[in-house]
Formats: sequence, C-alpha cells, structure tokens
Amino acid sequence: MTIKDKVTTQCFSQKILHWFDHHGRKNLPWQQNKTPYRVWISEIMLQQTQVTTVIPYYQKFVARFPDVFTLAPAHEDEVLHHWSGLGYYSRARNLHKAAKAVVAQFEGEFPKSVEQLMELSGIGRSTAGAIASISMGIRAPIMDGNVKRVLTRYFAIPGWPGQTTISNQLWELADQLTPDHRTGDYTQVMMDLGATVCKRSKPTCDICPVSGDCVAHRLGHEKLYPESKPKKAKPEKSTIMLMVVNQFGEILLEKRPPSGIWGGLWGFPEVLGLDQVKEQAKEKTGLQLGDCDFWQPFRHTFSHYHLDITPALSFIEYPDSDTNHFIKDGDSLKWFPLATLPELGLAAPVSKLLGKLQKAL
Repeated sequence: MTIKDKVTTQCFSQKILHWFDHHGRKNLPWQQNKTPYRVWISEIMLQQTQVTTVIPYYQKFVARFPDVFTLAPAHEDEVLHHWSGLGYYSRARNLHKAAKAVVAQFEGEFPKSVEQLMELSGIGRSTAGAIASISMGIRAPIMDGNVKRVLTRYFAIPGWPGQTTISNQLWELADQLTPDHRTGDYTQVMMDLGATVCKRSKPTCDICPVSGDCVAHRLGHEKLYPESKPKKAKPEKSTIMLMVVNQFGEILLEKRPPSGIWGGLWGFPEVLGLDQVKEQAKEKTGLQLGDCDFWQPFRHTFSHYHLDITPALSFIEYPDSDTNHFIKDGDSLKWFPLATLPELGLAAPVSKLLGKLQKAL
C-alpha cells in the first residue's frame, strides 16, 4: 500500500501537528535544550523502556555526563553503574563506544546526516531519524513501536511488523507521510500519539485526530493491529550465584565478558550443579569455600529465556589481610567492601541480592 495523493499526506500531518500543539508532550526532560547529545541519550534509553522509567535514569545520567566530552573518557564501570536497572546493557556499551567515536572522528559534533549517524554504534535508522529530525530539523522518518502501531491501524496492515516485507512497507508509508516542515514536532507527535492515544490494549480513538480516516477504527478492529510476533516457548536455564564474604566484610565479584548477557557488568561468580558447588568454586575462583547457605531460588526473565537463580552464601577466613592473593590471578575477580560498594555496573538480580546481604550482615 502506498499513498499517491499528496493532499492526503498533508492532511494527515496537519491534523496530528494540530493535535500536538494542544495535547502533545512538551515538558519531558529531553525536550528541553534539544541538542543532538540529549536527544540521542533519550532515544537510546527509550528503546524497549517506558518514559516513566527512563526519566530518573536520564536525569541522573546527563547530570553526570552532560556531553560527549564527559561520557567518552569515562570508565566503563561508571557508565554501566548509571545504567544499572535499565536493562539491555549492550545499549550502554554502544552508547559509550559511540561517544568515543563522536569525539575522535567528529571533534565532538554529531554528524548531520542519517547515514553518518547510523555508522555510530547502537544507532539504527529510526534512532538516527529521531536525532536528525528532533535536534537538527532534518526531514527523516522514524519507526519505533509507537509509530508501527499507529500506521498498522491507520492502514489496517496485517502481519507482524517485524517481517521484512511489512517493515519495508511501513518505512515507505512513514517516509511519504513525513512533512517537509516541523519535522521535529512531527517525529515527537507520532511517538506521543502511539504512547498516549493509540495505545496497545486500550486505544482512546475518540480523541485521536486521525480516527476518522483510520481503517482499523472504521472496521472496529483496532485491537487486531499490529499483529504480535509468533510466540515461542522460552527455554529455561539455571545457575548458582556464589555470594562469598571474607572476614573483612568484603564480597567477591566477577566482571563479566564484554559481550553477551549482562556484558561488562560485575556480578557473583556462577557455577552449575548443587552437588559440586565447592569443587566448581575452587576451579573458578581458586577459593576453598566453607559450608554454603542456599537461599530461596528465584526466576529472572530475559527477552529470550528464563534464568532460575539459586544464591549460595559462603564465609571464608584468612590468617592475614592480603586477601587478594588468594583468588585466581586476573582482572575479572575482585574483592569489594560490602558496606561501601563503589559505583559499579550491576545486573538487577545482583544489585537486589547485594542489598539483602548488606541488610543481613
């Protein structure tokens, strides 16, 4: 489906821009002082995360890293610490990498084209379009979940939007509908419309500025669009997290590899198999654990699998204070004072368990 009538496209943008002027969101933190940096941070944080969740993280992040010149040289642990709790940590690692590239390759100035923005780590076509349109006034379409929902309902487009053919169709429509003027406001209102009016489960079509021309609304089929991704049963995995505390009140943490789940974050050393905890702990850390106190298992769910976690608390003692000599060589294992942990990037389950430990000990 394509739009051939230019008048129709102008009518669409005029209606929703008029709605934006009267009802759109204009007081969000990243809507003030709209620099490419501030818009970029917000767009990355808003991927897969709701606005209400993002706001305090955004405010804390830009207070510490107000521009690329403060973010680029920062230590990865501090960047991940300010991201802890937002999830999808590859976003933070890519953010850090992109900041370094902007400083090194563009002297701290974000490139002024969608194509060049897309060359930066973690920036896809939609994010690049949002940065370009909102902060630079460049005409560029976007395609986040809100826009997909508005367009699939407005045109009653069947199928899962993640399919290549449907995605291409949506991008074509988005490009045709994007006006040549007020591009930043148009980008914002398309996101606002999907987030506050054309909602997933309870769309408020009676206040939608384009409901009169919406095919799904005319048919009474709003909830049929967009179609969901075909569901697959999530696999289940399990792990034992070793919470090892020494006589100095220090907790043993391990820095995870830079890629993969919780990449680059600090967490507890992990082993498998309840009947071989001490043997595996010795092999992994070099430590001979005492008896373990196994806490109540709990489940942490990722987008693609369930992880069942069993925390295991063990206390060890040494004859002198130089405890670092007792763990395996390398930078991945390190003792930290439990009572006054430094700013580290921590996965949500690890942060939760550390909080319980601090209260219990």
